[in-house]
Amino acid sequence: MIQNEVLSAIAARRSCRAYRPEQIRPEELQAVLEAGTWAPTAMNRQSPVIVAVQDKATRDRLSQMNAAVLGHDGDPFYGAPAVLVVLADHTIPTWVEDGSLVLGNLLLAASSIGLGSCWINRAREVFDTREGKELLRKWGLDPERYRGVGNCILGYPAPGGVKAAAPRKPDYVVQV
Repeated sequence: MIQNEVLSAIAARRSCRAYRPEQIRPEELQAVLEAGTWAPTAMNRQSPVIVAVQDKATRDRLSQMNAAVLGHDGDPFYGAPAVLVVLADHTIPTWVEDGSLVLGNLLLAASSIGLGSCWINRAREVFDTREGKELLRKWGLDPERYRGVGNCILGYPAPGGVKAAAPRKPDYVVQV
């Protein structure tokens, strides 16, 4: 089997669901953000934007809004100190796919430098609310143009935060 650094990073990435409280270093954040900007997008339209949230008050507000969509009051961000919100211009037909590829790059980059990360859903529901649209305006983004795709939470994994990989199902690939 062919093996290289990229294939190894893909196989090693896992979702982290418990984080240490300290904030990640600026150079780590910048490396992950840059990786997100290199994600492929349809016709190179670059429809997504990434909002990096490290401010605790904003992070906690996003967590509460996300939990409200679920109908509970826990922390759906698992204590991660940083949240990268991926939004995309919904007037582009491939906005969901473009934003999803950005999220994939963010997750792989984070794992490759030793950060814990996890894709957290419900960004669309959060930013479709009045409160979510207010946040977009505050961040200088047009709420009629941008819709949520997903959240990439980041931080240093706490003990037990990353579980071993489950085996891949035998019928994952069909070759014809």
